[in-house]
Amino acid sequence: MIGRIKRKKNVALPESWLHKSTQDTVCPLCERPIPGQQKDAHHLVPKSQGGSLTVDLHRICHRQIHALFTETELARQFSTIEHLKQQDEMQRFLKWVKTKPDAFFEKSRKSARLRSK
Repeated sequence: MIGRIKRKKNVALPESWLHKSTQDTVCPLCERPIPGQQKDAHHLVPKSQGGSLTVDLHRICHRQIHALFTETELARQFSTIEHLKQQDEMQRFLKWVKTKPDAFFEKSRKSARLRSK
C-alpha cells in the first residue's frame, strides 16, 4: 500500500438541525432546510488554522461568512455557530436570507473592510 486514505470524520448534527418532514439537513445559521445542491461544509476553525470539524450550511450562508471575516477572525472569535449569529452584520444577513426560498443563491461580495486589507 503506497499511502493511507484518511476517512473524513462526520460531525454529528443536533437533532434540532434536521427538518422533520423530509429529514433534510437544516442550516444552523439561517435555520432553513438545505437542498442537496446548496449544501456546503464549513470548517468552524479554518483548515489553515488547524481546524477539522465541519458543519453543513447553505452555500449562500457559507459564502457570506467568508465575505465578512478573515480566517484568523474565524479561528479566534467566530469558531462556533452561536458566535457567528451574534455578530451584527451576520444578523442583518440572516434576517434578510430567512425571507428567501430554500434554494435561493446570490453571489456574495467581500466586505469593504476585507477589500481594504
